[in-house]
Amino acid sequence: MFNTIQELVTQAENQKKSLWQVMLISEQQTTGSEEQEIWDQLQKRYQVMAVAVQRGSEGDGVHSATGLTGGEAVKLKKYRQTQTTLSGKSFLMAVQSAVATNEVNASMGVVCATPTAGSSGTVPGVLFYLRERLRLSHQQCLQFLLTSGAIGLVIANNAMIAGAAGGCQAEVGSASAMAAAAAVEAAGGTPQQSSEAIAIALSNLLGLVCDPVAGLVEIPCVKRNAIGTTNALVAADMALAGCTSKIPADEVVSAMAKIGQHMPKQLRETGLGGLAATPTGKKIKMQIFGTEISTDK
Repeated sequence: MFNTIQELVTQAENQKKSLWQVMLISEQQTTGSEEQEIWDQLQKRYQVMAVAVQRGSEGDGVHSATGLTGGEAVKLKKYRQTQTTLSGKSFLMAVQSAVATNEVNASMGVVCATPTAGSSGTVPGVLFYLRERLRLSHQQCLQFLLTSGAIGLVIANNAMIAGAAGGCQAEVGSASAMAAAAAVEAAGGTPQQSSEAIAIALSNLLGLVCDPVAGLVEIPCVKRNAIGTTNALVAADMALAGCTSKIPADEVVSAMAKIGQHMPKQLRETGLGGLAATPTGKKIKMQIFGTEISTDK
């Protein structure tokens, strides 16, 4: 078992194992499950992700009951297929997958919480992009999920993963760090490079507030997953290039926890501050629920 990122990295290095292998052993010891049971569970989660990505990217896409979100994954798909993009057609595939997943979530579809429903697009966004980019085998895709799960476990146990507890840094920030670590490993990086990617990715999103308009996991949640996905890939590339974080990953996690604890309630998923408290945000809430927003402390 491991309790910190450093313990996870040290075990992997000492045992000459990948992070996913350490996580697999830990999962067996913690849950008492047989190895095949764990792979079967991972397969189910992978399938849920795959269906969400596909569903959100087909036809006219999916749309939420409120009409606030939907169809933008399809717009991204058409854009990258027909236009000269600024960030690259391949790179935008990751964004498309992330947006598709969160649009499915907003439409009350089934998603895999990684680590939450509101941040469910970031990990699959990176995973399904790398599946094509690196030609990952199906088994490698499942290993990717084990690695990302290991990082999510540490963050959840040492900080928080809920927006209500620590803002969106705890949701999309954690998801981005999870995906960054797994991306490094999928590309052949070392456990320590995965740790650097975690620190870089999470550092970039420290302080990110959770301010859902009308209290719904739609605006700005869907697009924040697009940012979490791209942030993860950039952090992974920096780590693979040999760039490092002067602040160790575990200290970044600790900093995130303290920042979350100091956030006012208006910025922790209450829908009372940030974008939710803008004139347009208030108007949207009135249109949906017919009630005025209050920003009182």
